[in-house]
Amino acid sequence: MVKLKHNFDLIVIGSGAGGSTAAVAARSAGMKVAIIEAETFGGSAPNHNDIPLGALIQTAHLYNAARRGSRFGISSTTLRYNYPAIAHFKDIVVRRGGGGGNRKFYDNLGIQTLHGLAHFLSPNEISVGNKRFSAKYFLIATGARLKKPDIKNLENIKHLTTKDVISTTRLPRSLFVVGGGRTGVELAQFFAMLGTKVLIAEKSARLVPTEDEEVGAALSKVFNDSYGIKVLTKTKVVATANGSGVKKVTFMRGSEEKTIAIDEVLIATEREPNTDLGLENAGVKYNAHGVQVNEYLQTSMKNIYAVGDVINPHHSTSKAMAQGTWVVDNMPRRVKQPVPTTSVPNITLTYPQVASVGLTEDDCLKRDLKIRKSIAPLSVIARSNVSDFRDGFVKIITSDHGKILGGVIVAPEASSMISELTIAVNHDLLASDLADLPHAFMSWSEAIKVAAKKIG
Repeated sequence: MVKLKHNFDLIVIGSGAGGSTAAVAARSAGMKVAIIEAETFGGSAPNHNDIPLGALIQTAHLYNAARRGSRFGISSTTLRYNYPAIAHFKDIVVRRGGGGGNRKFYDNLGIQTLHGLAHFLSPNEISVGNKRFSAKYFLIATGARLKKPDIKNLENIKHLTTKDVISTTRLPRSLFVVGGGRTGVELAQFFAMLGTKVLIAEKSARLVPTEDEEVGAALSKVFNDSYGIKVLTKTKVVATANGSGVKKVTFMRGSEEKTIAIDEVLIATEREPNTDLGLENAGVKYNAHGVQVNEYLQTSMKNIYAVGDVINPHHSTSKAMAQGTWVVDNMPRRVKQPVPTTSVPNITLTYPQVASVGLTEDDCLKRDLKIRKSIAPLSVIARSNVSDFRDGFVKIITSDHGKILGGVIVAPEASSMISELTIAVNHDLLASDLADLPHAFMSWSEAIKVAAKKIG
């Protein structure tokens, strides 16, 4: 019997963070690789998520900081912004960050690019348009999309999604944000910084419900006190409608129903995995939560792997990249190695920023772990005084014996500070190790030392 010769060693479906990282790693290892993209090459992060949102948020923060400069003796009475110019800067950042369709990047590395929808025909063959391709291995990295929320009449009103925000040409006078997760709070504050009147509704009891409860409380306070954002927790949006030059949003808070008029509605709710790939034809098991994988990131068909949001819509870009690198290294091994239990940090680009790593307090309670915890408010360190910023903290969670299990930081530079806790979590350090470590005076990181010392 003649052995089937495949077109490729590996076909990667999806060119986002996990897929791109895997394709590059496989090509560097000498594999013959193809990568398939249904939309814009580069995926979500550089085109309409992390990088463009980061550019917009950075610009809004700069404007807001200058506008509030009077407390430092800086006059800003004539300050203004030009939103088309802000959007132009965002476009420059996207191009520099590999967005806008970076197909040549893969071509230059010898990775064949295929544009279109991939559809499995069998465990070793797919179609893209009217062409068929086979491979020894496949990697599914198709990410996730916005899940349509259960809101009556939503399809009949023009509304924004998180993807639309990137290409908007004007700012609304007022905005109702549906969803208080990471992206929802980032965008709510972005618009508020530039002068939009913002309301944000979250069905859970707090903003960013995947973080510890202190995070939601801190952001709600900052949003209300500094930006005039009205935070509506325990709130379910039930209907929308078109009004006279406005949109109407009806929501339930407790047993009370209210309807308000608003200029724009932004949907920033849950996402669902992109699994419309003919997975049944390949024998790949999946459900509403995503493609099912084992401890090696293999699907039910052993030559087909999956990484990133398609296996868990709550995965961060950082985690998808780590999985993409690891899975390619593991593919050719006769004896597979389980996915490392490395904890990858998550960040939320509000101001103050939120960064977390490892287990949350809720995680520990669910696992019935005996823990110790400490919280150090930023106000106890010198940097808080000179920066005139007090709304934030460092929280550290340890085992009963002091081993650091997780932590969360709410601070202006939390995304950089979290690296210290990431090392601590992944290398089984004790709180005393961080407490004994010299920290630079006048740095935000002194709050980590204070929190570690509190553990004892």
